[in-house]
Amino acid sequence: MKSTLEILQKHFDSSSIKTEKEDLENYGTDWTRYFNPNPVAIFFPKHIDEIQKIVLLANEHHFVLVPSGGRTGLSGAAVAKKEEVIVSFDKLNQIISYNELDQSITVEAGAITEEIQNFAKEKELLYPIDFASKGSSQIGGNIATNAGGVNVLKYGMTREWVLGMKVVTAKGEILEFNQGLIKNATGYDFRHLFIGSEGTLGFIVEATLKLTRAPKEKQVILFGIPNMEKVVKVMNTFRAELDLLAFEFFSDATVDYVMEHTHVGLPLAKRYPFYTIMEFESNNGKNTELVFSIYQKLYQKGWILDDIFGGDEQTIKHLWGYRENISSSISSFIPYKNDLSVRISNIHSFLSETEDIVKNNYPDFIVLWYGHIADGNLHLNILKPNKLSVKEFEEKCKKVNLLIFEIVKKYKGSISAEHGVGLLKKDYLEYSRSKEEIEYMKLIKNIFDPNNIMNRGKVFDT
Repeated sequence: MKSTLEILQKHFDSSSIKTEKEDLENYGTDWTRYFNPNPVAIFFPKHIDEIQKIVLLANEHHFVLVPSGGRTGLSGAAVAKKEEVIVSFDKLNQIISYNELDQSITVEAGAITEEIQNFAKEKELLYPIDFASKGSSQIGGNIATNAGGVNVLKYGMTREWVLGMKVVTAKGEILEFNQGLIKNATGYDFRHLFIGSEGTLGFIVEATLKLTRAPKEKQVILFGIPNMEKVVKVMNTFRAELDLLAFEFFSDATVDYVMEHTHVGLPLAKRYPFYTIMEFESNNGKNTELVFSIYQKLYQKGWILDDIFGGDEQTIKHLWGYRENISSSISSFIPYKNDLSVRISNIHSFLSETEDIVKNNYPDFIVLWYGHIADGNLHLNILKPNKLSVKEFEEKCKKVNLLIFEIVKKYKGSISAEHGVGLLKKDYLEYSRSKEEIEYMKLIKNIFDPNNIMNRGKVFDT
């Protein structure tokens, strides 16, 4: 550790390096809270050439680098626990340029997601990737984990919005991918290797992002629903008739935590087993009329038990708060998070089988369900009881993981829909990827990073 620190101090200004214990602990971890950070130092580059320089030094002196963005990840991909050097993008956070004709924006990797959204809004456009951590997450981390969020139903994942990027590979080369083009049929598109690579191939340092038209006259309805079967049926009924912006669900058990955390009341007059939030464009009232026509039929069938409508910005924000504030409201309880996905056609069967396992194996635990059900993504959160240590709790959850992931494999689903693999899920990668796929991933890693200096031990062991 001393040797690595001496190398950093020799080649970089002292203002770019932090080694205080509090800083090491803060920058050395993410939101998983299951790993003890133990980095050597945090390096804050101000220019791309400094990133290139530290990569070349890491290859020469054989120390490991861990990229650090907003550290809002939930898989341990940004954790530094084995004397690595953290490379923080906090100071590489500028919006570089905006192209009105292309409707695109070029930003440094440390740019905050919400700031990009606000810039687009000023131009009467939209950067649609949206999630609860947008106020602190950075675009480089979003790209490195192919972030999703609440708008995936309409707009897809981060991958869909990256027109180009600049990277510093693990060999220290600076490469530019795709040059912001919409069409480019010239062989392999290396953008898509780096998107979702979790910092294992190199550093994403700049990105050119596509913007789009912002939806007009957004409207939201929150429904109370009797069971998960009806949640799926309600979703499918509306989707068959309407181009939805979002459709999310959460269980009643989550509501208490949100009310406690944000000081709001019940979303509806009474409590219901499940709730959904549906967002759509009014289309001059035509879609609103259609929604209420469908709603009347579903209410008469007993699929919907109650509702509340939001047409103004303040009410829409209030209703979305019941969904978007779940993660922050339970964070102090050290939840064990499963981020699962299956095809939409398999959701009901998958949920039924998974719920049976959860009930049989977690009878004394508080279990919370919520997620992006319209794109097949379900978040299963188990809260740690006070009587258990973090280690004991983690071990219990890991045992049941094997049962849950067998069902994921049965339905050809994913053990990590949008949170990534990192440290937390790498032991279970084979439930979603074949041995051959994993071997090819390792070969690609070796081509870009032959000395294994980039985020070593994440996604898989090498």
